[in-house]
Amino acid sequence: MNQENNSRVAEFVLLGLSSSWELQYFFFMLFNFLYIIIVLGNLLIVLTVISEPALHTPMYIMLSNLSILDVFLATYATPKMIHDFLHEPKTISFEGCMAQIFLLHVFAGGEMVLLVAMAYDRYVAICKPLHYATIMNVCKCTGLVVGSWVIGVMHSLSQLAFTVNLPFCGPNVVNSYYCDLTLVIKLACTDTYVPEVLMLLDSGLMGVASFLLLLVSYTAILVTVQRRSSMDMTKARSTLTAHIIVVTLFFGPCIFIYAWPFSSFPVDKVLSVFSTVFTPILNPIIYTLRNKEVKLAMHKLKTRYVCSRLPSQLSHLRLDVLS
Repeated sequence: MNQENNSRVAEFVLLGLSSSWELQYFFFMLFNFLYIIIVLGNLLIVLTVISEPALHTPMYIMLSNLSILDVFLATYATPKMIHDFLHEPKTISFEGCMAQIFLLHVFAGGEMVLLVAMAYDRYVAICKPLHYATIMNVCKCTGLVVGSWVIGVMHSLSQLAFTVNLPFCGPNVVNSYYCDLTLVIKLACTDTYVPEVLMLLDSGLMGVASFLLLLVSYTAILVTVQRRSSMDMTKARSTLTAHIIVVTLFFGPCIFIYAWPFSSFPVDKVLSVFSTVFTPILNPIIYTLRNKEVKLAMHKLKTRYVCSRLPSQLSHLRLDVLS
């Protein structure tokens, strides 16, 4: 055991998205731009929800937490990827690799649970509107948000528990731009069949359970909507469409990657980029920027900022004129 620990690899080599310098320069500019949009867009939504009392409702509180998770989900690996586009070799320490695995599963697991909580919120709002204020109170909303983070951490710890103690004593090349658990496990100097099965059961159980709960919630909503007026149906269909698009974009890549954990495909890199970069951009657009209440709150926020800045600018201008 001591010999294995002493010979453990100190770092992993990441192959990145491409070996072409031309493509890497292009990706450097592209992902820099996308990452800035992700951070600014999602933080704007969080600031808008915090600053507008009318949005202090369970739905928007959970939406703001979704934006926070999206920022973290884009941050655990994207800045490192952007840095590596212009640097060779693309390496990451053993501890940094384990940290990436841990953070990925915390944020991805938390987002899965939060999406289920949001579906439950919509189910109560549409199927039991008269009891919504009683069922979805601030206490329960806070519990659902905190619970999503706790479950994400527990899920990640369970994944890391059987990974960090594996003997990594030789191969250290990861065919990705970050430490993907499905690829890192294969580098262990031992039979990885059992760890891969444990990984599949852990991630698979969480993913399937979340997806089934979402399916039950949306089915119940659709059944309820069919019995109501066309106006209610149109509004509910619009809400459902937004939720289903986000769920598909988030769960689709995860299901594909973890459905075949014993094999890797070139498309895995594309799906990983999609789930960690493009989904955090699309979530605020689909969920909130097309929402009239959020747009109105953003307009108020902009107006307050302009009005607060205008008097100070005028006073400075008046002083300049007098001097």
